[in-house]
This record gives sequence, structure tokens and C-alpha cells, in this order.
Amino acid sequence: MSQAPEGLGESGVLRVLTLDGGGAKGFYTLGVLKEIEAMARCPLHQKFDLVFGTSTGAIIASLIVLGHSVDSILNLYRKHVPTVMSRKKASARSLALKKLTSEVFGDATFNDVKTGVGIVTAKWMTELPMIFKGSVTQAHGRVGTFVPGFGVSIADAVKASCSAYPFFERTIVRTSMGEDIELIDGGYCANNPTLYAIADAVQALRRDRKDIRLVSVGVGTYPDPKPGLLRWLAQKYLVSVQLLQKTLEINTQSMDQLRQILFQDVQTIRISDSYVTPEMATDLLEHDLKKLDVLFQRGRESFASREIQLREYLM
Repeated sequence: MSQAPEGLGESGVLRVLTLDGGGAKGFYTLGVLKEIEAMARCPLHQKFDLVFGTSTGAIIASLIVLGHSVDSILNLYRKHVPTVMSRKKASARSLALKKLTSEVFGDATFNDVKTGVGIVTAKWMTELPMIFKGSVTQAHGRVGTFVPGFGVSIADAVKASCSAYPFFERTIVRTSMGEDIELIDGGYCANNPTLYAIADAVQALRRDRKDIRLVSVGVGTYPDPKPGLLRWLAQKYLVSVQLLQKTLEINTQSMDQLRQILFQDVQTIRISDSYVTPEMATDLLEHDLKKLDVLFQRGRESFASREIQLREYLM
């Protein structure tokens, strides 16, 4: 049974970081985190007691809690994201995603994390969330049978969290109890995982709301790409991508609205700016590296408008 990572369950301020899903738009998230890490002058796992992520946020969160710097994560994104997102079929994208997670995470397990973590996925058959955690202190029940990450590797958990069906194939994971569970993208239940993180902080870790400092980072919102002179089939495909994006964005906004209503006394900084100019048009399957680097730059700019408050939270 995993022990609590250093900081969990201790007195004082509990710092929480949550990272939204959004496919390739995770470059924006990395722009925000690059500046936060530079301000903190230490790896982010040393600054945050809980790090929750969904989909692309799950990749970033997992690398953070394993001790990676934001620069190293950015290099991985620049290498792998265009390759994954440029694939035309779900099977090809899933194969590229599996290669990515295997190469990046290797044999790492939830026993290896350096701080509290939550990786959000959704069960296909029972339509319930399945959240992979590293510490029994985060359990809301069934403590006696708790196994970090249900015995699933971080690579498989992250792949599941990124399986935005039908644009990616569903992922089957095998738990330590020999159960085979079919999972899809965590964005279908919580593209913004903030409420799950607060539930851990307040209910599992028993921390007073006034002692929680939450930083919630999205991927930004952008105009939809114009279809141009696409044929009917490509037009239909584009509409499907837009529908998925709309579904995830509604989920994201709903979660944040509930957070503001139910936990308005939890001090929170939400970073996810909107862009309306045509040149910012993009979607979660973006694979133009020049445009993705622009999203990274926008994330850094979004940090600047919250820098004073972030410094108060984190320093």
C-alpha cells in the first residue's frame, strides 16, 4: 500500500494544480506552467501537493509528479503531438499514442510519484469515472484494498485518459485484481478535473477550505477552423471534431461554474483565456507545430495577467 507523498495530510496550506483536457491545445497549458515553474524556482512537484489532469492534462500532470521539468515536457510535446494528431484514422492515432506513452513513461507506476496525483478517465460500460491515484490518503473508500493506480501502469492510465473516442480507440486496462476495464477519455466526465481535486482535498485529506490554494489551468478557447473547400466526407469529419470540442467545452465550463457555486470559499486562480481572431482558429487535433508554438506563447502571456496573485499563492 502506497504511503502519502511528502506534504499530503500535513498541516498548513495545501496547494493544488488541475490541468484540463484539450488534445494538442495542451501547448497553451505548458506555456502557463513554464512561467509558474520559473517563478517558483523549483520543479512543480515540489510546489504542489495535488496535481490532477484529464487527457492532455493527464500527460502533463503525470510527467510533473514523476519529477519532469516543463522544458522536458515541452520537448516531448513538440516531438510527439504532431505525429499523433496528424494520423488520419483512429486506429493509427491510438497506435501512435500508445508508442508515445510507452516511450515517455516506460515502466513507471503510481508508486513512483513524488506528490499527490489524480488521472481522470471514464468507464465505457458503466459510464462512471475511474480516477488513478498514487496515495491511499486520497481514497474515499475501500481503503483496505487500495492499490496505487489500481495496479495499472502510468502509461496505460494516461493512454486511457487521452482516448477521445471515436477519434481514438477505447483503451482496455488490467487492474491488480485481474479486472479488464474498458476506458475512454476522462473529458467525457470531467474535462476540467477541479471538482475531483477539491473532493480529495476536503473529504479525503480533511483539509479546511481556507487552507487550500487552487490553480486551475485550461487550454484556452479558440475559433473553429474554417472548412474551406472540403469535400462532403471531410466536412462531416470536421463537424464531428467540432461536436467533440463543444461537448468538452460545455463540460469544462459546467465544472468551473459548479466550482464557483459550491466552493467559492476555496481560493482559486483559473487560467484559460479566449481568443477570437481568425488566425487563432484551431482544434484539439491540431498538428501544425508553428501554430502550437503560438498557443505556448499565449499561455505564457496568460500567466502574466495573474502573476501577482500566483506569487501570493505559491511563494
